[in-house]
Amino acid sequence: MKLNEALQIHLPSVDREIVNIVKHDPDVSRSSVVAEAITSLIASGGKRLRPLMVIVGSRFGPSSDKKKIWRLAAAAEFIHAASLIHDDMLDNSPLRRGRPATHTQTGIYPAVHIGSYMSARVVELIAEYSADRKRYVFDLSSVATSKLCLGEYQQLKHAYDYDLTLDQYLEKSRNKTSLLMAACLRIGAQAAGADEAAAGKLYEFGDKLGLSFQIRDDLLDFTGTEEQLGKPAGSDLRSGQVTLPVLFALEDAELAPRIRRIGPETPQSEVEGVVAAIKSSGSLERAEAYSVRLLEEARQIAAGLESFEAQRDLFTLLDYFGCRSH
Repeated sequence: MKLNEALQIHLPSVDREIVNIVKHDPDVSRSSVVAEAITSLIASGGKRLRPLMVIVGSRFGPSSDKKKIWRLAAAAEFIHAASLIHDDMLDNSPLRRGRPATHTQTGIYPAVHIGSYMSARVVELIAEYSADRKRYVFDLSSVATSKLCLGEYQQLKHAYDYDLTLDQYLEKSRNKTSLLMAACLRIGAQAAGADEAAAGKLYEFGDKLGLSFQIRDDLLDFTGTEEQLGKPAGSDLRSGQVTLPVLFALEDAELAPRIRRIGPETPQSEVEGVVAAIKSSGSLERAEAYSVRLLEEARQIAAGLESFEAQRDLFTLLDYFGCRSH
């Protein structure tokens, strides 16, 4: 069963709300490169984890303002999609979800503009809720304009940086992945009128879940197929991303020199040899154990929300993330 089905959320309705963000923008023609590129990116699929989390978070509050919740859910996916456009350019990745990445279809400069437009459009949408006199509605825009951008900068700055520390890796992973997931759960709860204690626990839960998700994504770069990933396996290592499995492998005195020799001009055959060596080094198992520990910490947080019927949705998320293989 798909995650949205397990959560009883109608995914086409989420997609329709996302497309409406562009469709109802009077400043953007539906036949423009911007509109066509965004529509194509949305149509390429995706699990819609961030909007699903906004909706799950809303189930911890008493409000029934579904229009606001679904608009915030769509805004969350808009932020994520913008980050994917920038990510693919930074990684020089030609594919996204098995299709040509946005920058390969439009060119680099139009893709930069499209990603920037998407981030700015979210700020514009969020401004509609300024009358609520609630600061929480600005969390999405702050993530869009600061944390995600910081995470992308950190990824670029630390390319081929084999002296990266575990703390630096975790900070980058939070900025790129888990803080948006955490914010989605909290924003959904706050928009639905949940109390701050519950919203805070949901944020902590989302942070643990998001970090675990990122680590499993790192692992998939070694264990997944191009069909599963929508990009060639080993792409992270080729582009100089020092992920958790690589950090653990760097502790191996014999393997570390081989990893450190990898740079932008390293032959493909040599990279593939290092990927194979990392896979047999035990580093993947250590990274998996780290991810499982984060999931268990998230499970303990969810256990503390037993007074809410929506607690079951958190366990559904945990089960999905724990079994993720794509």
